[in-house]
Amino acid sequence: MYPLVEPYAHGMLDVGDGQHLYWETCGNPQGVPAVVLHGGPGSGATPGWRRYFDPARYRVLLFDQRGCGRSRPDAADPHVDLSVNTTAHLIADIERLREHLDVDRWLVLGASWGSTLALAYAQRHPERVSAMVLFSVVTTSPGEVEWITREMGRIFPAEWARFRDGVPAADRDGDLADAYARLLADPDPAVRERAARDWCAWDDTHVRTVPGAGPDPRFEDPEFRMRSARLVTHYWRNAAFLPDGQLQRDAHRLAGVPGVLLHGRLDISSPPVIAWQLAQAWPDARLELVEAAGHGAGRGIGERVVAALDDFAR
Repeated sequence: MYPLVEPYAHGMLDVGDGQHLYWETCGNPQGVPAVVLHGGPGSGATPGWRRYFDPARYRVLLFDQRGCGRSRPDAADPHVDLSVNTTAHLIADIERLREHLDVDRWLVLGASWGSTLALAYAQRHPERVSAMVLFSVVTTSPGEVEWITREMGRIFPAEWARFRDGVPAADRDGDLADAYARLLADPDPAVRERAARDWCAWDDTHVRTVPGAGPDPRFEDPEFRMRSARLVTHYWRNAAFLPDGQLQRDAHRLAGVPGVLLHGRLDISSPPVIAWQLAQAWPDARLELVEAAGHGAGRGIGERVVAALDDFAR
């Protein structure tokens, strides 16, 4: 990966609905335009994302999606309204940022939730996308949400039982993302905090599956826990606010947009079949399965992201 560089410009953009997005640009102001769509939802655009790009060749936009990172208002506040935080809102935000920076077309890098958002954005605005690099690919379909919140209990039975038992008994056979979202909106702060802890503990379980992977230290921060839990449950209970199967069905809209899909063979959180099915439907995508990798950028994924971006820059 490339050395960490500092932004040469940054700011806050008013995108309406009372939302102000933090953005920053790094690299070469005359370079190949690119935009980073972080995961979560709610993780924020951390500095490490800058290191995937050759700073001499790329002009990179990073921004914190609605409700997280340095954008305001902060979804860690349980009183912040999430009704204006949907996939359609985020797609519109990306377009406002593109216009604000006077970019015609750009490469899109996205991971995990960011890959869902990248696909939804590119299928809505294919003329604005020059290429895509996606890793830990997900489409946030109802089936994927059901897999993570319920069916994966067959792999982590004890951990899943604790996760299930974090909601009232009457809700344990229903939609667990929805049940947790309701707990996270409870007027009692103790109820909200316990729900955030239980949700994030399960999140850490199904993502950190590669041998030697430790717990995510970000979950030690109570504000990050609450922000992450609120935004993830909000998007999952609504299956990313997309019709079931839309991102697979509309992959033909990406014809002519070259893409590289990088996915860990050992990714239990988002099984490789998701990326494989997308590659079958997207005529210009190339899928690379990384044998020793799980969910995220470790075990060779990060190096392949850099290689793919270098190729597109050339």
